[in-house]
Amino acid sequence: MHRQSVAVFDRFLSTLGIILDKAEAHCEAKKIKPEVILAARLFPDMFPLVNQVQLACDFATRGTARLAGQDPKGFPDTETTFAELKNRISASRGYMGSFQPQDFVHAADRPIHFKTGGQDMTLKGAEFLSFYALPQFFFHVTTGYNILRHNGIDLGKRDYMGAP
Repeated sequence: MHRQSVAVFDRFLSTLGIILDKAEAHCEAKKIKPEVILAARLFPDMFPLVNQVQLACDFATRGTARLAGQDPKGFPDTETTFAELKNRISASRGYMGSFQPQDFVHAADRPIHFKTGGQDMTLKGAEFLSFYALPQFFFHVTTGYNILRHNGIDLGKRDYMGAP
């Protein structure tokens, strides 16, 4: 469960940071104010890029902590720049890196209690990871990627998948 969670979250958060580097370079090259891209969204009722990155980090860190049987650490949503978002990613990766494989020994069968949509939920760890934490995480990573693509940042599938 450690490899299925921490390793996956870590790799794609790293990739998200690299994508943000490309977005920041694009803003500099095209003389676009970074706050324009950071506030961009795919549709008016969707969260902007800043929130997509924050939520990707949240689903990774909270999912990891819950699978390890710990209360999740909260991260305040105060980021307004590319640098701050990249620091959030770095802090999230560091937090997840503090968990060891032995913390996940019983994670697949551990009951995970959480709230979603105002409702209390309980899933076994394996189901929580497969059907909640990973899909939520990838939704926000993908939406962030799509916001950047939609706004002209030169990204492709290799950028999304990252280096193995």
